[in-house]
Amino acid sequence: MPMLAPPIPTTWRLTLPHSAAAVPIARAMVRCAMQDLRATADRTTAQLLTAELVANAVKHTRGTDPIELVVERGPEGCQVEVHDGDPTLVKGLGAPLPVEGLGAPVPAMAATGPAPATTEGGHLADGRHPAQQGEGTGTADDRTGRGCAYGRGLLLIRALSAASGCRPTPHGKAVWFTLPELRRPRRR
Repeated sequence: MPMLAPPIPTTWRLTLPHSAAAVPIARAMVRCAMQDLRATADRTTAQLLTAELVANAVKHTRGTDPIELVVERGPEGCQVEVHDGDPTLVKGLGAPLPVEGLGAPVPAMAATGPAPATTEGGHLADGRHPAQQGEGTGTADDRTGRGCAYGRGLLLIRALSAASGCRPTPHGKAVWFTLPELRRPRRR
């Protein structure tokens, strides 16, 4: 009687600690999960984007809520989800940004609110250049972490993934991205 090979798993789930330790654990686990699932998507990109999602979950959710990492291999590629207990959906994810070619500028995320007043020389009223807007001013944007750097992680996720998004779950939300499977070279 021939032995049947065990089926290849299609999903990994892991509960992460709600601390800074979750980020390196998630990076290592997404790589292991992709290997175990035999996913051919780019593992380095998966690690980078997973670290961003987990860091956001740790930073923006209550310390008692569990964070769950889900890695799933499907027909569209490898999907990575980070679940947390905060029902507030993340905005700024969706269709990936168009990439026109190597070295092409990446479009910036839309700014919200009125533009700051500038002087005749193009500087802000306090003497800084507009590019320094989020630096060291003690503005509300700095206190909330929504200065110049806000949204860059989401920009990375949109630019490097085939798809991304956020959906409500019964216990909060899941933020996810998908990386396409890469063709493996044929062995001769």
